Formats: sequence, structure tokens, C-alpha cells
Amino acid sequence: MGTPWRKRKGIAGPGLPHLSCALVLQPRAQVGTMSPAIALAFLPLVVTLLVRYRHYFRLLVRTVLLRSLRDCLSGLQIEERAFSYVLTHALPGDPGHILTTLDHWSSCCEYLSHMGPVKGQILMRLVEEKAPACVLELGTYCGYSTLLIARALPPGGRLLTVERDPRTAAVAEKLIRLAGFDEHMVELIVGSSEDVIPCLRTQYQLSRADLVLLAHRPRCYLRDLQLLEAHALLPAGATVLADHVLFPGAPRFLQYAKSCGRYRCRLHHTGLPDFPAIKDGIAQLTYAGPG
Repeated sequence: MGTPWRKRKGIAGPGLPHLSCALVLQPRAQVGTMSPAIALAFLPLVVTLLVRYRHYFRLLVRTVLLRSLRDCLSGLQIEERAFSYVLTHALPGDPGHILTTLDHWSSCCEYLSHMGPVKGQILMRLVEEKAPACVLELGTYCGYSTLLIARALPPGGRLLTVERDPRTAAVAEKLIRLAGFDEHMVELIVGSSEDVIPCLRTQYQLSRADLVLLAHRPRCYLRDLQLLEAHALLPAGATVLADHVLFPGAPRFLQYAKSCGRYRCRLHHTGLPDFPAIKDGIAQLTYAGPG
């Protein structure tokens, strides 16, 4: 009865200690020698991925890690910090100087994830060409694209801009008024686009939107475009611009716009502000009518 007990414990019997130690130590020795080998085997792959996607890694660090750290340390959102910078460096009543100040702050201080000057030129050129009587913007954010549209509007033009986050909307409101645009020209609506669009005709006296900018959440673009159609807010010939259709991307929206037969589509290829290697684009749709 003693021998089986000694075999299980591995502490007695001729040759048993040597055999049990070999059984116990051999796997540990294999693990210790194989781990560095596995790590070295994957090292070239890791280095290749870091080099190939370095721009996305930098974007992740600036927009998530550093931004979260500064939010915690300052107690302010990035849009609030940007507005404080504008207050001390930009000229009140000068939309162009305010936009340049925001671009400088985003490039040199904290990345703002705004439209930026390259896309901004595309937007302003289209507003000037179309001369829309009424513009609807979904996704005010900090107010950057709002200022671009407002400064390019024809005399008597009106802009309604919608922002779902009350704290961000408060910053945008102050920036818009600082630039010199009053509520008759630029009206900011706080709420989700899904809730606001059905109320535009009755509550905000918007019977038609000659130009629409989608700049909120790409996954909501298709839903909101169909809501605009359902409530007859798009006249024939209306222009719909959609930002970020390539990054992070709005594939279902693009597929619908190209296949439904009610839009002529054009894609303006651009890059992200301060990250030109990350390709993005603005979709320009021309509405042909309900058909």
C-alpha cells in the first residue's frame, strides 16, 4: 500500500525521484525556451503592422488616449478647450480668422477631429455655387463647418444646424455668435437628428432644404436621408453633402445613393486634417426628385 502512495507523491522508491522530477521539470524547460522563440517569430509582423498603420496609430493616440487624459486633468471637453483658445487668440466678428485659429489649435495643440481647411474649401465652393436659400446641417459639433456655410450664404440665406450633445452645442452656439452670426441667420437646434427632422416643417418653418450637410454619425446618414425624403424636405435639384464617407465610412449610405436612382453621385477624395495619408472623402449627391 505504501508504494503507490510514493509513486503519486514522487518522493520514494528506487529511481522514482529522478523520473518524477523529469516529468515535472521537462515541460517547464520547454515553455521557458519556446516563449522567446515565438516572440521573435512574430516580431517582424508586429513591426510591419506598426509601420504600415502608423498614421492610424498616431490618430488613435491623439483622439483617444491624449484626449481622455486631458479631459480628466482639465475637467473640460476638447471643444471647450478649443473655444478658450479661440477667445484669447481670434478676432471677434471675423469668421475667417476664427476658422484659421481653430485650424492652428488642432494642428499644434490638440487634434479637434473637425472638417479642416481642405474639405472646408470644397464645402464653401459648393455653397457659393448653389447659393441655397436654406441649408440644413446635421452635426454641428464645435461649429467649424457651420461658420464655413454661414460666411458663404447668399444675402437672406438661412442655416439650421442640429447637434445632439447639449454640452458641445453650447460651445458651438458661443462660437457662432462670436463670429457675428445672429439667430435669424444661423439657428442651432439641440436634439437628435432622428427626432428633429420630422419637426422641421411645423416647428422650425423649414419647408425645403436646398443644401444638406451630413456631418454627424456616418451610420445615421442613410436613416436621415430617407427621413428627409419621407418628409418631402428635399426639392428637385437639392444638394446633399456627406462627410467621412470613406473614413470611418458609410457604405450602406453610398450604396443606396448610387442604386436607388434618385441621385447623381460624385465623390471628392481628401485626407483627414493633419493626417493626409488617411484617405477620406465627401460625397456630393444631387437629388433628382422622388421619381
